[in-house]
Amino acid sequence: MERVYNPISPKCRKILHGADYNPEQWRDDIHILDEDIRLMKLAHCNVVAMGMFSWAALEPEEGRYDFRWLDDIMDRLYANGIYVILATPSGARPAWLSQKYPEVLRVGENRVRNLHGRRHNHCFTSPIYRERVRNINTLLAKRYKDHPALLLWHVSNEYGGACHCDLCQEAFREFLKEKYQGDLDALNKAWWTSFWSHTYTEWSQIESPAPHGESLVHGQNLDWRRFASHQTIDFYKNEIIPLREYTPNIPITTNFDDYISIYNKGVNYWEFAPYVDVVSWDNYPYWHGERENWIEGSRIGFIHDINRALKGGKPFMMMESSPSATNWQPVGKLKRPGMHALSSIQAIAHGSDTVQYFQWRKSRGSSEKFHGAVVDHCGHENTRVFKEVAELGDILDRLDPVIGTSVEPEVAVIYDWENSWAIDDAQGPRNEGKDYFITCQSHYRQFWSRGIPVDVINMDSDISKYKLVIAPMLYMVRSGVGEKIEEFVDNGGTFVTTYWSGIVDEHDLCFLTGFPGPLRKTVGIWSEEIDALYDKDVNYVKVDTKLLPDMKGKYEARVFCDLIHAETAETLAVYETDFYAGRPALTVNKYGEGKAYYIGFRNNNEFLYDFYGNIISSLNLRRCLNIDLPMGVTAQMRTDGKSDYIFLQNYSDGEKTINLKGMKLKELLTDDFIDGYIDMPEYSFKILVRECKQD
Repeated sequence: MERVYNPISPKCRKILHGADYNPEQWRDDIHILDEDIRLMKLAHCNVVAMGMFSWAALEPEEGRYDFRWLDDIMDRLYANGIYVILATPSGARPAWLSQKYPEVLRVGENRVRNLHGRRHNHCFTSPIYRERVRNINTLLAKRYKDHPALLLWHVSNEYGGACHCDLCQEAFREFLKEKYQGDLDALNKAWWTSFWSHTYTEWSQIESPAPHGESLVHGQNLDWRRFASHQTIDFYKNEIIPLREYTPNIPITTNFDDYISIYNKGVNYWEFAPYVDVVSWDNYPYWHGERENWIEGSRIGFIHDINRALKGGKPFMMMESSPSATNWQPVGKLKRPGMHALSSIQAIAHGSDTVQYFQWRKSRGSSEKFHGAVVDHCGHENTRVFKEVAELGDILDRLDPVIGTSVEPEVAVIYDWENSWAIDDAQGPRNEGKDYFITCQSHYRQFWSRGIPVDVINMDSDISKYKLVIAPMLYMVRSGVGEKIEEFVDNGGTFVTTYWSGIVDEHDLCFLTGFPGPLRKTVGIWSEEIDALYDKDVNYVKVDTKLLPDMKGKYEARVFCDLIHAETAETLAVYETDFYAGRPALTVNKYGEGKAYYIGFRNNNEFLYDFYGNIISSLNLRRCLNIDLPMGVTAQMRTDGKSDYIFLQNYSDGEKTINLKGMKLKELLTDDFIDGYIDMPEYSFKILVRECKQD
């Protein structure tokens, strides 16, 4: 079956290669603008994104506009074969707007209105701000709707944050009235406000959480996060109205955040994704840092796979990345030679049809003047970074067959935004080190390291097409999800979940039927208690190697130990020490045609690697290459149903050798055939082509 999507834009049927470009910083220096175009062509750049921080240059005072500089640069770029992803400028407004309309300034949770400055320091509810944004966006859409350089709309920049002003308080109450159908009693029940006598008797009494007010009603906190996400998306939908009206055939995206601060930013991208034509995100790994590079590689692979899954497998865009250092990280370490190309190819391997950077030319001043860029302050091409970008651009020029291809994984890991918010807010069983995000990635890594493709989905996604679904720490189980998982297993699927699952419903109210709530029947256990361990504490679990012959006899248990009763489940491992020695720690329940595993303890990579090795063998899960890969090497695959494009990547600090064991594969970049050993230096990659067997 063919699995291929159209290019991001029919205007350019190439891998898009370019950068955020800020010509307004240099518009008085024609020499620099001329140099930029020369250098873009040297670097094999075919697109730039610009305009996201240009509002003050486009509208220097209210009602007075200057589009001439933008007209000129758009014309010149197109004349030189370079397309434009044109941004709307709402992410950073001009000072005159803040001064004249102070209501547009965001109010913090402490109820103090911010001063002008930074980015996304604006109220998403403010009618004045929405009107001013609609106005500038309408002018941009009308002016450039027929410009041949216009490839895509880039709406705002890294949406996030929340406002607590009076307008937002009233909008929050209206949101709640709609959610609870005007029934204040239903809200009080959902929030369990009878605790501490916090019952609301009038809608006007409800406010957003505050450090000097209400902050411990978890249902209220959860609904506030939902509202903040909803209001952000609603603001975006207001922004795109003129773009849809005047340029209906131009795709629209907005760059999702880099996921480092997703807990605080609080935008649920699963709810956002239906309103963009293509998903894009900003990728800033921490290479050569505290984590080993192969672990960081798997972490970024996890996020790439979220972005591919957000639109059901449709290729996404890597809208931003740094070609060298990143100035806002704790340590701005340079990418070692080879890592820039490897990191960029990783995005392509997981489903991106673009490699783009922030930024094209380093700013001379202000916040990000030391952030990595293609063109350094010296202003010429004779730098290590520029040469690496140009070499990569030449490679990307040869990847036309990959455009639009995707993959259909047999494995899915559930990572859910609302579940993350609820776990983060829960007071217990530990208030530090709950690490939901990290835990999901540790399960994902067992497949990434073996070259087995994975979708990263939320709990509402369709799971029927997968062989294996993994839901670590599924603390919240929304209505209907337990039944869906039960049906999946009953029909032959394999399900894995862990401690601290099936605890609360969508209102953050505990299930009263015994944990893990709606999952109890499927997994066949009852969780009576959970023991939270200090970081120094360690227990051990003993595995029944007669039932799991490929596993070791003993593994560490740390942080969380679930005290469970096996009801219909079979015990595979028990705790070795403490008062719950001999109690089940790992179980499997045969349910219908499938199986459900319950892991009762937090564990290290050793246990997960061995445990999932058993499952991979029993389910005969499809690998990109049917060989064992060395530590630090992964294989990821894109396919159109006729040819598989396999991306071998070495994230280790030394050379690795891969034995293809007689498989004859073509190397895409050279057209040479390989059927023996492949030597891969550190931070290197190979792109192999395998013809698919046709039914």
